[in-house]
Amino acid sequence: MIALISFAVSGYQFMQSGQRVKEGLGRILRKRNNPQHLVHMFKKSGSIVGVIVSAEEFLVTIAHQRKCLLEFCERKTDMLQIRSGVDSGWNVILFCVIAPFSVLLLIRGGNNDSSSHQIITSRETVVFDKLGKPHTYDRTSPFIFIGGFPRSGTTLARAMLDAHSDIRCGEETRVVPRILQLAAQWNRSAKEINRLHEAGITDEIIGDAVASFILEVVVKHGEPAPRLCNKDPFTLKYGSYLLKLFPKAKFIFMIRDGRAVVHSLITRKVTVTGFDLTDYRQCLTKWSNSMKTMVRECNELGPERCLKVKYEDLVLHPRSQMKTILDYLELPWSEEVMHHENFINKPGGVSLSKVERSSDQVIKPVNAEALTKWVGAIPDDVLDDMPTIAPMLETLGYDPRNRKPTYGEPDAEVATNTNDIIHNHDKWSKTADDVLKQSKRKF
Repeated sequence: MIALISFAVSGYQFMQSGQRVKEGLGRILRKRNNPQHLVHMFKKSGSIVGVIVSAEEFLVTIAHQRKCLLEFCERKTDMLQIRSGVDSGWNVILFCVIAPFSVLLLIRGGNNDSSSHQIITSRETVVFDKLGKPHTYDRTSPFIFIGGFPRSGTTLARAMLDAHSDIRCGEETRVVPRILQLAAQWNRSAKEINRLHEAGITDEIIGDAVASFILEVVVKHGEPAPRLCNKDPFTLKYGSYLLKLFPKAKFIFMIRDGRAVVHSLITRKVTVTGFDLTDYRQCLTKWSNSMKTMVRECNELGPERCLKVKYEDLVLHPRSQMKTILDYLELPWSEEVMHHENFINKPGGVSLSKVERSSDQVIKPVNAEALTKWVGAIPDDVLDDMPTIAPMLETLGYDPRNRKPTYGEPDAEVATNTNDIIHNHDKWSKTADDVLKQSKRKF
């Protein structure tokens, strides 16, 4: 009961003093062009806003910021209201120190079985946009992960989402699936697990470290946005583990006809570990095995956490598919997602890497040009054995016996885009070359 009363009183005092500070700061920020002025002021005091890792450091940080604000107020007459708020704001200490312990006492008082509660260690990452506005992310942020086999439309999906003003995906990081693979390797060997545990390296420690690594990479490799997204195809192989690290994450699983995938890998020389790009049979077998793993992961996540999207459907019916995707992500419709090509390498738009194999394709509007390029290219003996070579084709809804499939009729706007690209091939090729010659990164 004492904990509950302390929590309530401290919370009320915190809100009252916070309102006075907010009102005073609001007046000053409206007079200044650069809101990072105050951030700079805080940093000069010897403390960095937003980085508090212990109760002791918290008290020192608050003291520094209070002293800095009071000194600043003495020089600025229009901040008298802030000073009043700061003096009262010492109650913030009471609130922030007592509140966590109060909540913990209330939880433990309600249930003595500690195993029924899970506490997620979460370190915040704070970044500032170009206007100086802070954006805070942690493990409970609603991240978006786009996965699937390479050459399955993951780049197109993320480019279309990148055109949405509330989403930032960015290029493939390449390092996210590698750290997940490394963590998975540690858990495969009973001998290695025993060694780690004997050294005091528990699953929780590894999970916290992996989550912190991924958080830093995803947040800091591009501009901040309300929703951050990662597109590294093979991350979906570790979907269940990722959801444990980021419990509010959502996954988009891009699926494409495996025959088209393998043909694209071979003709565009996209290297994938273990794939022999001279052997259609071997590549199709390995594709099928990989997809089996990803489908299992997606099914375990469930439809509320993992949305399956066929590349063919996205290309032929982009408007209806994007509405489905945005509804799933609980985001409003934006017409910009239908014209991602207009936002290539523009601020807040679609950032492309000149070394990604799909970049020269996504600079074009959504079109159906690549759907059936594989037809006639795969050896007959491989086509004859397709049902046994790649059983996942049938599982995913493709007919392994149909050598000339029709995936459906394109929407009118897609048909127009496709005709434009076919009849103006040289123009689009030049546009792709120009875009890929430019690197937006400054080294």
